[in-house]
Amino acid sequence: MDVESEIRDLKRRVGELEGTYGFLTGQLRDVHRSVLGFQEDASQEFEDVKNRMGRFERSLDALPRALAEIVRAEFARRDSKE
Repeated sequence: MDVESEIRDLKRRVGELEGTYGFLTGQLRDVHRSVLGFQEDASQEFEDVKNRMGRFERSLDALPRALAEIVRAEFARRDSKE
């Protein structure tokens, strides 16, 4: 094989590699954007869940007082009937 044909063959192979690299780079960029979007959506969802859990925990904290008020009111109502 002569030098010129080897150079042409090498240029062709380099061109194929560059094309593959460009394709993979584009695919990786798209995946990266998707991951960033997912991360943002997941962060928002976790924040929403955290807020809901906080409200639920506050409700649980208030539950004993609310039940105590209900029981007191019922005892008072029963006492007033007697």
